[in-house]
Amino acid sequence: MFEGFDLRHLELDGGLSVRCRVGGAGPTVVLLHGHPRTLTTWHRVAPLLVDEGFTVVCPDLRGYGGSSAAEIVPDHSTSSKRAMAADVLEVMQQLGHDRFAVVGHDRGSYVAMRLALDRSDAVTRLCVLDSVPIGEALGRAGSMFAERWWHWFFFAQPDKPERAILADPDAWYGGDPERMGAENHEDYRRAIHDADTVRAMLEDYRAGLGVDRANDDADRAAHRRIECPTMVLWATEDDLGLLYDDVLDVWRPWTTELTGGPIASGHHIAEDAPDLLVERLTPFLRGNVSGPLPPGR
Repeated sequence: MFEGFDLRHLELDGGLSVRCRVGGAGPTVVLLHGHPRTLTTWHRVAPLLVDEGFTVVCPDLRGYGGSSAAEIVPDHSTSSKRAMAADVLEVMQQLGHDRFAVVGHDRGSYVAMRLALDRSDAVTRLCVLDSVPIGEALGRAGSMFAERWWHWFFFAQPDKPERAILADPDAWYGGDPERMGAENHEDYRRAIHDADTVRAMLEDYRAGLGVDRANDDADRAAHRRIECPTMVLWATEDDLGLLYDDVLDVWRPWTTELTGGPIASGHHIAEDAPDLLVERLTPFLRGNVSGPLPPGR
C-alpha cells in the first residue's frame, strides 16, 4: 500500500502523536477516514489522486489507528470534532501546508466540516462523504434514524459498548480482506482489537451527542456557513438517501456554494468505488464543478 508515500509520526504541541501518510506534488488535499477505519482505507484513492497531480495527506484521527488518544474528560471534549480538526490543522502546518482541501468520510466528514467552519482561512474546498451535520442528524432523528443508526446512542453509553465490541471485535465490525484489501484489513483489525483504540473511537460518539451537537447548534443559531465550495456525495447502497428526501437540501443552509449527488457504492466509498470517487473528486478539487452532479453510476 501507499507506494511512494512517506510514513510520518508527528508529535503535536499537546503531546499527542499522529500517524500519517504523505505523497505526491501539487495542490494539497487531506483525506480523513471514518469509523472504525484507519488512514489505510484510502489506499486505493490516495495514489490515484497523486496521479492526478495532487499532494495527498492521510492522517489517522485522534485515537484511531496509529494515532494516540487524548485523556478522557467528563464532557468528552477531548474527542470533539473541534479538537480533532485542530490536530489536522497542526499536522498540515507541520508538513508546510497552510491552505488545503479536505475530504472526509463518515466520522471524518464531521472533522472536515468543523475544520472548514473554524478555519476558513485554511480550507480551500470541502468534500463530505455519506453524512449530514451531527446537529441536523440529531435534530431530525425519527424512528427510521433510531432503527438504522441506533449505534450512535449505544456507543454513547458508558462501559457496555466497550465490553460488547471487545468480546469479539471481528464479529462486531466484520470486514472482508478481499473487498478491503489485505493490508488495509490487517491495519483495521489491529485497531479494532486494541482496547484503548476502541475506547477512543467510542469517545468520538460520546462527544457527538454532547459537545459536537452543541457546537453545531451554536453555529446554526449564529447563521455561520462554510465559506469554501462544498461537495456532498452519498452512497447509493447505504441509507442516507432513505433518511433524507434531499441530502443536498439538508446541507444547503450550512454552505455558500454546494454541489453533490449520489455515488454508486456501499458505505465505504474509498474501498468500494475508488475510481468513481476520484472521477468525482478530481474536477471538484480543481475548481471545475458547480451545481448538482448527475446521478451516480
